[in-house]
Amino acid sequence: MHRFDQDIAFATESPGRLVGAVSGNWSINGNPNGGYLLALAAGAMLGACDKEATPILTASFISRCQPGDAEIALSEIVRSRQFCRMEARLIQGKDEKVRAIGTFMDPADNCFIKRYEAPPPTIAPRDTCIPIPQLPKFTLYDHMEVRLDPDCAGWMENRLTDRSEHKGWITFKDERPYDICALALVADAFPPAVFVSQGMMAWVPTIELSVNIRNIPRTRWLKCVFRTRFINCGLLEEDGEIWDEADELVAISRQIALFRQATG
Repeated sequence: MHRFDQDIAFATESPGRLVGAVSGNWSINGNPNGGYLLALAAGAMLGACDKEATPILTASFISRCQPGDAEIALSEIVRSRQFCRMEARLIQGKDEKVRAIGTFMDPADNCFIKRYEAPPPTIAPRDTCIPIPQLPKFTLYDHMEVRLDPDCAGWMENRLTDRSEHKGWITFKDERPYDICALALVADAFPPAVFVSQGMMAWVPTIELSVNIRNIPRTRWLKCVFRTRFINCGLLEEDGEIWDEADELVAISRQIALFRQATG
C-alpha cells in the first residue's frame, strides 16, 4: 500500500464515526498540510456516498491540527438522484479541527459540452524547473516532487517579483495513480503564491480551501498554476488550476488565508 493510502486510512468505529490518526508525513513546518487534511475528510465522505463524479470539496480550518489520534464524525446532508452531499468533522480530543462539506454527482450525468475560455498554463520544461528541496519538518516534500518554473522560483534566493504567481509541475515521488483524495492533496501542495512577491517571511495559514475536481488524470505529472491578486485586511485569496500533460483540466481551487508578517 502506498504511504499516502496508509496515512488517509480511517476505520469505521460505529455508524457515522471513523477513527485513525493524522500523519506527520504530509506536513509543512510541522503542521499537517491542509490538502492532506481535506483528503482525510474526502476519503471518509466517499466511503459513505454512492456518487463520486466531479466532486466539490470545501474545508474550513477551525484550529491547528497536530499529528496524532483523531476521529471523523460523518453525516449525510442530503441525497438525491443527482447529488450526494456529506459533512465530515475532524476531531482531536474534544476539539473540532476541520469541518468539510463534499458534494458528489452521479457519474451518469455526463457533461454535454466542453468549453475552455482560458488556456492551460505555459510552464517551462520539467528539466529546467527548480525542485523544492527536502527540508526538516517539511515532510510533504519527502513524498511529493514539486518543480517550480524558474520565472517564479526566485523567492528561494530572495529575488522577488511584482506578481504573486506560482506555476510548475508536481507528482508523487513514489508513483501513485491519482484519485479524488490525491487531487485534494495536490491542490494545496505548492508553496503560497504570495511568496513570489513577498518572500518566505510571511505567515499564511489557510482559513478555507475549496477544490472542484473535473477529471481524474491519467498522466504521472500534473502542471499547476496558483495566483494571488488581492491582499488586504490581513487576508488573501489563492486561485489554482491543475492540468494534466494532455492539457485536460483536472481541477480548480480557491483558498482563503491569513496574511501576516512573521515575527521571528
